[in-house]
Amino acid sequence: MSPEGKRLLNIIILGFGFMFMFTAFQTCGNIEQTVIKSFNNTEFHGSGYTSMAIIYGVFSASNLIAPSVVTVIGPQLSMFFSGLLYSGYIAMFIYPYTWSFYTASVLVGIAAAVLWTAQGNVLAINSTDTTIGRNSGIFWALLQFSLFFGNLYIYCAWHGHVHITEKDRKTVFISLTVISLVGCFLFFLIRKPDPEPAASADVQAECIESSSTASPPQPSLMSQALDAFVKAFKMFGTKEMLLLSFSTGYTGLELTFYSGVYGTCIGAMTRFGQDAKSLIGISGICIGIGEILGGGVFGMLNKCSRFGRNPVVLLGLITHYVAFYLIFLNIASDAPIAPEAGTDLKAYITPSVGVALFCSFLLGLGDSCFNTQLLSIIGFTFHDNSAPAFATFKFIQSIMAALAFFYSNYLLLHWQLLILVVVGFLGTITFFWAEWMAESNRRESDYDSI
Repeated sequence: MSPEGKRLLNIIILGFGFMFMFTAFQTCGNIEQTVIKSFNNTEFHGSGYTSMAIIYGVFSASNLIAPSVVTVIGPQLSMFFSGLLYSGYIAMFIYPYTWSFYTASVLVGIAAAVLWTAQGNVLAINSTDTTIGRNSGIFWALLQFSLFFGNLYIYCAWHGHVHITEKDRKTVFISLTVISLVGCFLFFLIRKPDPEPAASADVQAECIESSSTASPPQPSLMSQALDAFVKAFKMFGTKEMLLLSFSTGYTGLELTFYSGVYGTCIGAMTRFGQDAKSLIGISGICIGIGEILGGGVFGMLNKCSRFGRNPVVLLGLITHYVAFYLIFLNIASDAPIAPEAGTDLKAYITPSVGVALFCSFLLGLGDSCFNTQLLSIIGFTFHDNSAPAFATFKFIQSIMAALAFFYSNYLLLHWQLLILVVVGFLGTITFFWAEWMAESNRRESDYDSI
């Protein structure tokens, strides 16, 4: 197999590993609050929202040390051990205790930072300037299949269930734990990519030339870890990362909206009938279809030189604006903070299930536009320092997601949509600027190599 074929195979394995892991974890996140309500008693006093706040808070802080961990043990082992902690969080629901629930939340926050930093590193070292966009799209499409399979499984397993029994809970979470562990072990199939033929010849020549001389001492693991930590801090001050921080922050805000707030809004709409709660799973499937379609299509478009990243990001903004406008018209303003019984209020049009699910699809499609292009531009711009760069990316994203989870408990729907509209516009403009800088640097590099 050619070096390029091995790199592509690594990306596909990476995508399947994440697909299995997040089929389990995202499904767990979607149903945990419902499950907790079914067994909340004097022995357990946990909250899914509190757990999510802990995960994102620890996640954001741990991104500062994640590059050091990846540097010391390597991206492959980093992903494997992080995946084990994800599996442990899911398995905790088989026999839940309050102390183990919140302890697992802290550990998953740390694991998430290491996992996504290692993922960005693997994506970067298995890509070139011409394949980073394609590989980002392939990875993102495979990852988002998790939304489809997870929500479909829950919809079929629990459809029509008014109360989740202990047997129902154990069956689902044992299955999810096994699925997550499959994803962990898939990471061991990833192989170190071969160098390019020209680069390999240069390396051999250098080895022959220096064979008679002693090799310089290698830096210690501690110095490597410290160097990665310092690079992660310095990355914040670069002009490129400062520009990309606006669009990265926007992905954190809209991640919270489509993964937590919008499903809650649909389930709270009593005007959708008795099946309003079950529509949450269908909404998740529609989001997943949008994510998969966007990841696949935009990954292929990126191979054509006439298509840059900017048109895809602009399409993402327009897609989200259409979704936000339709949601504003279709969903009651108090839906995000409505009581368990739901809301009887009507928005500006007669609530439509079809419109609500179409908006779910648009939210997923627009999200894939932003995330695939952010993965691409970060992998391209910071190719030589991919681990600290992706750690910084996840730090910003998780901080904004945590902020959004906080204000979603208090703000009415139209205020949340206004925040998304403003930050999305700023993020798109600054992305255009960062893309222009990246292309200018590429042209200068090509000119210097002539």
